[in-house]
Amino acid sequence: MNFWQEINQRISHLTGRVFAGTPQGSRSGGCIHENQTISDGERTFFIKINRKSHLDLLVAEALGLQALAASQAIKIPQVIGWGVAGTQAYLILEYLPLTHRGNWYLMGQQLAHLHRRSTGPHFGWERDNYIGATPQKNEPSNDWAEFFCTRRLEYQLQLAQQRGARFPRKEQLLNRVRECLQATAVTPVLVHGDLWSGNAAFTQTGEPVIFDPAVYYGHHEVDLAMSELFGGFAAEFYQGYQSEWPIDAGYAQRKIIYNLYHILNHFNLFGGSYWQQAERMMAHIMN
Repeated sequence: MNFWQEINQRISHLTGRVFAGTPQGSRSGGCIHENQTISDGERTFFIKINRKSHLDLLVAEALGLQALAASQAIKIPQVIGWGVAGTQAYLILEYLPLTHRGNWYLMGQQLAHLHRRSTGPHFGWERDNYIGATPQKNEPSNDWAEFFCTRRLEYQLQLAQQRGARFPRKEQLLNRVRECLQATAVTPVLVHGDLWSGNAAFTQTGEPVIFDPAVYYGHHEVDLAMSELFGGFAAEFYQGYQSEWPIDAGYAQRKIIYNLYHILNHFNLFGGSYWQQAERMMAHIMN
């Protein structure tokens, strides 16, 4: 039995309806997995494929999507199932034809609803997961400042050091971050965790959709901060969010702290000029 025959069999079992689809070709988007659709003319599914050794990345993504969907606040692609077929791991998702045109104001409102509905007992999550292909540490903590310093920034700085980067003022930076984050009361809420413009879109009817998460319980502002990286979202998105959850004073400084995590991660994944960008952000935080 070849890979696609196994996928057909798995979809048939999981959905309770016989499915005999054929692959429709690769889909763009993402730099970690191969993305394909499979269709029988009536139903279409979105399949993420990687080496068997990468199964845990797909499992973590599936669990994150299910956690976000449980809030019933914003549309999330339905998880059908995951597994291994031969030498390949796969994740089967609902297929949603997507566009970048839609109701940005509603997306902002719905993200705020997600945050408000999904509070947690502590910061972190039930398991470690991934930010891109990088492990993301989620050991629980009751202290947001300490969690972000140790599980987010310090871990990425250690990885950067292994790549040859040097930042002798690390302790000064982490102390400044702690001081800044301790100045704000933070309630743990479920965050998407990787909310840039490539991970948000709209259905053909304009309904907001978010996907490819790196979830954990954290400060709701981390999603807003990352949404401003790499091109940012439409202004209406922020208006919609603030209509439900106004931004607290000091966000402009915290935004740089939160986005430093992602820039460090990009350096650790891709190298290049991201280290210079990280250095500029770290200098700004400490000034």
